[in-house]
Amino acid sequence: MKNLRSLILLMLLSLLPVLAWSEEVKLPAEDLATLVSSAVANNPELKSSKAKWQMYVNKARQASSLEDPMFMFKLQNMLAREPLVFNKDPQSAKVIGISQQIPFWGKRAIRQEVAQYEAESYKWAIEERKLELARMVKETYYQLYAVDKSLEIIDKNLQILADFVTITESKYSVGQGVQQDIYKAGLEKSKMLDMQITLRQQRKSLEANLNYLLYRPGSTPVGTIADFALPQLSITAEQLNQTAYEKRPQVKSLISLANKGQASHRLAQKEFYPDFNLSFEYMFKEAISTEMVSDPGYNMFTVGLTFNLPFQLERRRAMLAESTSETNMATEELYGLKNNISYTINDTLAQLERRRKLVELYKGGIIPQAEQSLESAVISYRVNKVDFLTLLDGRVNLFNYERELYESQAEYMMKLAQLEATIGTDLVSMPSIQKISPPAAELEQSKKPAAALPASEHSQHN
Repeated sequence: MKNLRSLILLMLLSLLPVLAWSEEVKLPAEDLATLVSSAVANNPELKSSKAKWQMYVNKARQASSLEDPMFMFKLQNMLAREPLVFNKDPQSAKVIGISQQIPFWGKRAIRQEVAQYEAESYKWAIEERKLELARMVKETYYQLYAVDKSLEIIDKNLQILADFVTITESKYSVGQGVQQDIYKAGLEKSKMLDMQITLRQQRKSLEANLNYLLYRPGSTPVGTIADFALPQLSITAEQLNQTAYEKRPQVKSLISLANKGQASHRLAQKEFYPDFNLSFEYMFKEAISTEMVSDPGYNMFTVGLTFNLPFQLERRRAMLAESTSETNMATEELYGLKNNISYTINDTLAQLERRRKLVELYKGGIIPQAEQSLESAVISYRVNKVDFLTLLDGRVNLFNYERELYESQAEYMMKLAQLEATIGTDLVSMPSIQKISPPAAELEQSKKPAAALPASEHSQHN
């Protein structure tokens, strides 16, 4: 009795990993739009960029402000032997004054313009970062899809290989097969298990990356990725280029920097003109009546205007050269970005077309043909018309084609995400996008492990 309890306990413990894996598989499917929104809302790098933008917005508000006025108070021409006596010398007085620095006309407005353009460039940098973050989330999402599908295919192939082992053992038991076939089937099963281990590690790494992008605990489980239809682009490269020039935040950021350089050039030109300082002083005097001097002590005031002499031309010419270089730098970077956008659009469209055609080929031709070939090989192997190696080759070919199908689907969506980041807008929601998907029956048929079934059952699926 005690041994029986121990045996049951060991069996339950051995089932725990399987139960844990099944629980992981039963997680609800992830929603891509929700993942992207969560990443944009929570990512700390994006929050840091927003704080930096706000910093420059507040700097722009300061740029056009005048300097604080200066208040002055002084005791003027006091006698050293009687420092606080004002009725002995007519030059002694209490003086208060105020002065204000005033830049040359137009400088304040241009300084604010320069600061606003700089703040605007950081605002568009935030939008560019959002696009980049969305692209990385989408790429990780579709990589998870490809890994999950590969794991499903491996599970299916492990079951089929187990059926192959049963067939080879039964044939060997009646003297119609060789023991080497059993070893070959076992070796193929071990290879599948090796791939399964690697893919599970890849999924955990992708989960960690997705959690990093969403700024949530690294151990947060990630659900399955639902099947999707491939959007078909019916928009031309020229239209995409035009959209990118209008929508891409980095284009707008560089335009803002170029405008900042032009405004800085106008500000440098204004530096050849003087700034002014207005001042006003009021003197409080006291009446004096002595044997030597008689003064009624009338109060007096002084109004003054001072300005600098802009004779340091070398410094001002260097400011002009600096602003010109700044404008040229931003302009050339903009030309380079537009050139890169054009190349990326044309290259990505070509890769999207290739992946779309491969998906259609796999679903409409290669995979159904590979399934039929494998089915025929199974039937022929049962009657000793083909060897076991032919049977394994057919299964391996079908396995590879199914993996390439899902990898092509995932790669198509990843390239689409890269194209969206390039042009600066969501392509899937555009009216020029059509979604293409094969008939449901064809999708279901591609998932059935028909190759390992008896010949009578194969005919029902076809």
